[in-house]
Amino acid sequence: MEEEYSTRSRTTTFLLSLLILFALGGVHRIYAGKVWTGILQFLTGGGFVIWQVIDIIMILCGAFRDKEGRTI
Repeated sequence: MEEEYSTRSRTTTFLLSLLILFALGGVHRIYAGKVWTGILQFLTGGGFVIWQVIDIIMILCGAFRDKEGRTI
C-alpha cells in the first residue's frame, strides 16, 4: 500500500514547531489539525520542551502526521 501524503507543508509545520522559542508551542499541531494536543502542548510549554523536541525531530525525519494520519 502506497503512503498517502498530507496537503500541509512540512516546511510550514517545521517553522511553526520552532515557535516554542517564542512560547507558542503547539501551533504546529493545530496547523496539522491536531487541535486538542496543540492546546495541551501550548499549556504545558511544549510538553516541558521534550514533546516539542520530539515533534521537531519527527517533522525533520518525515514521520510527523496530520489529523487524518497522512505524512506531512
